[in-house]
Amino acid sequence: MAKHLVNLNVNGRAHEDAVADHTLLLDYLRDELGLTGTKQGCDGGECGACTVLIDGQPRLACVTLAATCTGAYVETIESLATEGRMSRLQQAFHEKLGTQCGFCTPGMIMAAESLLRRNPDPTEAQIREALSGNLCRCTGYVKIIESVQAASGA
Repeated sequence: MAKHLVNLNVNGRAHEDAVADHTLLLDYLRDELGLTGTKQGCDGGECGACTVLIDGQPRLACVTLAATCTGAYVETIESLATEGRMSRLQQAFHEKLGTQCGFCTPGMIMAAESLLRRNPDPTEAQIREALSGNLCRCTGYVKIIESVQAASGA
């Protein structure tokens, strides 16, 4: 089994690890780094539960090889809280009941975080577009959209 030396920054911490060439970023984050907030939903890039930010852009960790992330800055849901306090977006999901069962929430929040960094005051259509790659099996998305709107101040 061939291995690759991966150098990347995850949530503000530098990591250098030898990983098998076929190791998915999702498995590296969960199994090697213990960052279990990123969820494995479909295992095929269809549900968005594994969404993380790579250099600020939303990416699906279940279809991204860890070796392709060398030199990248990776952010997981764990990066958003500071000193044990939820971010504004996380707090909005909590207050507006956007979490439901919570399984899809990390991916939803990371996709929304990317949007809000680019556009702090998005329209509902822009929010829906940004979250279009993320599936929720519990809701009709109303509370999720309201959560993102509350965080944006819309």
